[in-house]
Amino acid sequence: MDVQSTDAHRGAAATGPEGLSEAEVASRRRRGEANVAVSRSSRSYAQILRTNVFSFFNLVLFGIGVALLALGRVNDAVVSVGLGLVNAAISAVQEIRAKRKLDRLQLLSRGTVTVVRDGRDVEILPEEVVRGDVMHVRPGDQVVVDGPVLDGGRVEADESLLTGESDPQVKKPGEDLLSGSFCVGGEGYQLARDVGAASYSSRLTADARRVSTDTTPLQRRIAFVVRLVICLVVLMSGAILLQAALEGFSLVRVVQTTAVLSGLVPYGLFFLVAVAYTAGAARSAGRGALVQQVNAVESMSNVDVVCTDKTGTLTTGRLGLAEVVPVGSLAPGDVESVVGSLARSAATPNLTTTALAAALPGEPWPVREEIPFSSSLRWSAVRTDDGLFVLGAPDVLAPHLTGAPLTGVVGERTAQGLRVLVAARAVDPLAPLRDDGGRPRLPALEPLAVLALADELRPQVRETLARFTEDGVAVKVISGDDPRTVAALARQAGLDGADALSGADLDALSDPELDAVVARTAVFGRIAPEQKERLVAALRRQGRYVAMLGDGVNDARALKAAQVGVAMRSGSAVTRDVADIVLTEDSLAALVPARHEGRRIISGIATSMQVFLARVATQGLVILTVTLLGLGFPYSPAQVGLTLLTVGVPTLFLTAWARPQPPDPHLLADLGRFVVPAALVTAAGGVAVYATLYTDLIDALAGPDFPAFAITEFEQYTGLSSDDVGFAEAAATLGAQTGLSTFVSYAAFVLILFLKPPSRLFASWTRPDGDKRPAVLAAVLVVAFSAGLYVPWFTDYFGVTDAAEPVFLVVLPTLVVWFLLLSGAYRFRLLDRALGLELLAEPGSTQRGTPRPGIR
Repeated sequence: MDVQSTDAHRGAAATGPEGLSEAEVASRRRRGEANVAVSRSSRSYAQILRTNVFSFFNLVLFGIGVALLALGRVNDAVVSVGLGLVNAAISAVQEIRAKRKLDRLQLLSRGTVTVVRDGRDVEILPEEVVRGDVMHVRPGDQVVVDGPVLDGGRVEADESLLTGESDPQVKKPGEDLLSGSFCVGGEGYQLARDVGAASYSSRLTADARRVSTDTTPLQRRIAFVVRLVICLVVLMSGAILLQAALEGFSLVRVVQTTAVLSGLVPYGLFFLVAVAYTAGAARSAGRGALVQQVNAVESMSNVDVVCTDKTGTLTTGRLGLAEVVPVGSLAPGDVESVVGSLARSAATPNLTTTALAAALPGEPWPVREEIPFSSSLRWSAVRTDDGLFVLGAPDVLAPHLTGAPLTGVVGERTAQGLRVLVAARAVDPLAPLRDDGGRPRLPALEPLAVLALADELRPQVRETLARFTEDGVAVKVISGDDPRTVAALARQAGLDGADALSGADLDALSDPELDAVVARTAVFGRIAPEQKERLVAALRRQGRYVAMLGDGVNDARALKAAQVGVAMRSGSAVTRDVADIVLTEDSLAALVPARHEGRRIISGIATSMQVFLARVATQGLVILTVTLLGLGFPYSPAQVGLTLLTVGVPTLFLTAWARPQPPDPHLLADLGRFVVPAALVTAAGGVAVYATLYTDLIDALAGPDFPAFAITEFEQYTGLSSDDVGFAEAAATLGAQTGLSTFVSYAAFVLILFLKPPSRLFASWTRPDGDKRPAVLAAVLVVAFSAGLYVPWFTDYFGVTDAAEPVFLVVLPTLVVWFLLLSGAYRFRLLDRALGLELLAEPGSTQRGTPRPGIR
């Protein structure tokens, strides 16, 4: 305590209930000592929009779009810029939504509090409290500042929201009350020592407001692939644009070329991931897991450690009767009836009496006198017409019990982590329950029974934890309760809790020592919020992927530190708001289908990445080769828009139809095994088609036998007259581009059959899985594309000519050769052999995605 707070304490102690004067309050408020928390919120809206909308890649797209619009190429501008804007909008909306939730976090209630000002109680708002104020704390009040209880006071504080400790804590003079706790018994005065940002509740809220979103392994891999492609595109663009400058290309040609090259970046992957996450979140919500951070669906599938709180998470927060051990003269049936009636007769039921009343028979007694249970007494008593009955903690009742000690019976059950109580009746039914000063006191007692109670598990907890264990997911229970109680609950849930450790055991450990302890220990008790966060950090240092489950504010920091934070719907508002997933039915069982959904998303996105990257690599190789051959430029921005059919539609359906698979640790390597052969063979076929049609058209246009109607059509397509210089090159380029786009589109549709083979004919990359929907999709796309070539608006929009016989005479034979070559490349693993990858593989190892025995 610093000098100023010490002075305030002395003043408060000296004046007692006098408190501060209004002049002192005004002075302290001017000095900035009011109970106003300093916000540590997330980024501003302007920063979010600037980051998402004006990223480097979007700025490039915007520049190209503006140039195309200035040149009157509206369709090209829409195709080039539209997807970037959609992605930016999705990202910005998601981040703004998260910011609004974080900014609303508030641990303290908005009700009034009572302070002593000028010797009298005054009700004010929590933010009007100043440092040095004297708070009048009564049962039901929430504590809004930190500071000690002043002389003459005694307060029972419920700190479960902050620390996880389920039992109320008795605070004597000089002991601190923490902001965010509740007074559940007693009454007293508290000195407002730590206010505003310095208070415990404000620090917790500020920590919860920090932005700490983790990117998933899949997101990191996609980002790496996109960055790699951007680097390659930049290098290729520099070379091609330099050549264009040397050859004197027009401004329109340069801008169109830049738009095509920028379109090679598989930016649509981000859009696809956003759509997959949204659909997965909707399905998970229907099964009881509300996804608040979109990537949490996929993230759950990577989890290999689940850390969970106990009370309110694994348990319902209610107690169940585990055992009744008669220890007196009454028969077992009579004991149960007496205890059941005693529980039903309490004027103020609590968790214990509710559990006993639910499990035991009995009827309420007419009560003459009652001492209600309190955490300071740790016993309760009821006087009826039949006698005086007491229910309390064994160590408190022991000095007053007659007969043999109950140490053995009590100790055996306490060692199991059970909550143990003793039911007794007064030897003298008329013995007084209070002393001469009116304070409660115990008379001589005859023991009747030892009662053992256990926390009530939530439904399906055992089955869910067993499912996690079967899947190789470690489960660790981290609680603020007594380690023995936590260990008993862990055993009840089917976990090994023999090596439970307390928070005090961890304080002196260095990070390396802590890492070793955490790796081998499954149960932790008496753990403070800061220690929960430290345990999660220790697991992450070991490369584990952590999900943290909790319900109280004491869990919020650990939820933020974990890759996946999971909250219970019945938990605190702060915990729900910081969580990535909220279990709407308070059931851990909802995590199993959420994990299943995440694996399905990963499988679908991995397949879609193969389609995306095969297209990107093919177009890049075609552009580079055709440019080096000096045969014009093989694509226009409008033709690149055909990827909506060849990539966009297939990937959406393939992702939606995907089946759950464990995350592939060799995803990038398997992508290379599929994409490189597909790109090389498809690019070779595409260049052959383009070069053949280009040279044939150049020769035909130079001859006298070229049909007049064809010349008229090419004049309409190119906007040039046949007498204009460059007409032949423009017409030949357009015809060759049409052939190239037709070939690449058909190849993309057939590539779906390689990824999801309907029969052994196409099973050179992987085995058939029995799902015929991808084959139907490929057939529908072939029909739709072929029909589109006969529809003017379709050909005009995508910048190709109408269907022409010469195009098909070149494309179809090339497509057959392409299929045979690609089938051979996959079936005989030519890439692996060429690069010597088989020599690097360990004996007996297999790679996911490579051909398996039986498909050759």
